[in-house]
Amino acid sequence: MRKQAWATLCAVSFFMGMSGCSQTTHSVREDETEELLFGKKTTVATKSKPKSSRVAQSSGGRNGVNTASYAVSPQVSARGQMPQLSNAELHLIADWIFRNESGGDPGKLVHWNDGENFASMGLGHFTWYPAGRAQRFGNTFPDMLGYLQTNGVQLPGWVQQARYQGAPWRSKAELMQAKRSGQVQELQNLLYQTRMLQAAYIVERARRAMPQLVGTAPQHSRARVAQNLNAIANTPGGWYALVDYVNFKGEGLNVNGGYNGQNWGLLQVLEQMQPSQPGQPALHAFADAATQVLARRVRNSPPARNEARWMAGWSNRVNTYRYPGV
Repeated sequence: MRKQAWATLCAVSFFMGMSGCSQTTHSVREDETEELLFGKKTTVATKSKPKSSRVAQSSGGRNGVNTASYAVSPQVSARGQMPQLSNAELHLIADWIFRNESGGDPGKLVHWNDGENFASMGLGHFTWYPAGRAQRFGNTFPDMLGYLQTNGVQLPGWVQQARYQGAPWRSKAELMQAKRSGQVQELQNLLYQTRMLQAAYIVERARRAMPQLVGTAPQHSRARVAQNLNAIANTPGGWYALVDYVNFKGEGLNVNGGYNGQNWGLLQVLEQMQPSQPGQPALHAFADAATQVLARRVRNSPPARNEARWMAGWSNRVNTYRYPGV
C-alpha cells in the first residue's frame, strides 16, 4: 500500500523546501507528519528533474491566431517531480475540470462570472484581478502563466505585460466587448491548446499542498485528516477528487479564513469526512463531506451575496467525485 501511496506525502521535507511553495507555520514536526501518514518515518528518493515539455508549432490558424499544439508529459514540472500519474489519469483530470469549469466550451476559457469582480481564465478558471483590486480569493492566473512559460510556451506580448499589471478588463461587460477582438481570440486559443499543461499545473498545486494539510490541521483532527487523505489518494479516481476540489475551493490552509472563521477548502472537507479506508465508500464519504462544508459556507455567507443560488451547481460538481469513471 505504501508503494501505491502518494510520493508527495512520503517526501514531506522535499516539498516543504520546494521553491514557490507557500509556507505554513505549525508545531508538528515533519517526521511526526510522516508517522501519522504511514505509521513510521518513510524515506523516498527523489528523481532527477524531468525535461521541459516539447512545444510543436504549426501555422495557418484562422484569423491569424496561432494554432500551436503543446504536448505535455505527466512528469513535467516547473518546480519538482510530478506525481506518478499516467497519461490516462492526467487526461481524466483535464477533461473533468474542463467540463466542470467551462462545460467543455472553449469560448469560456476566457470568462467573467456574474457577480464576481475578477476574470476567470483557462482550464481551471484561474482568478485574474484587474490592477489595484483587492484579491479576496487569490490571484492564480499570473502564476499559471509563469508555469506555461517555464514549460516552453511563448506568451503573446500583451499577455506577458498584463501578467504583471493585472487583467486588462475591469468588468464583465468590458471583457465581453473585448472577446470579439483578435487578441482575446489569440489568448483563448492558447488556453485551449495548453489544457494538459494547465492540468499538470493544477495537479502540482494540489500536490505541494498535501504535506501541509496534516501539519496545519488542529491537533485533535490530525490523525483523521491523514487517514482520510490516504484513503482518497489510494482509491481509483481519488486523485481527480482531491485535485479538482483544490482547484475548485482551495486548500483551506488558512484555518481562520472564510466566513465567520470557518474555511471551506480541502482541509475542512478531510476534517468533516467520516474516517475511511481506501475504496469506493471513501469517495462517497468525501463527496458527502464536501457537500456539508459547502452548505456551511452558504449558511455563513453574507445574505447580500445570495450564495445559495450556487449550491445546486456545486453539489452537481461534488457528486462527480463519487463515480469519476476510472
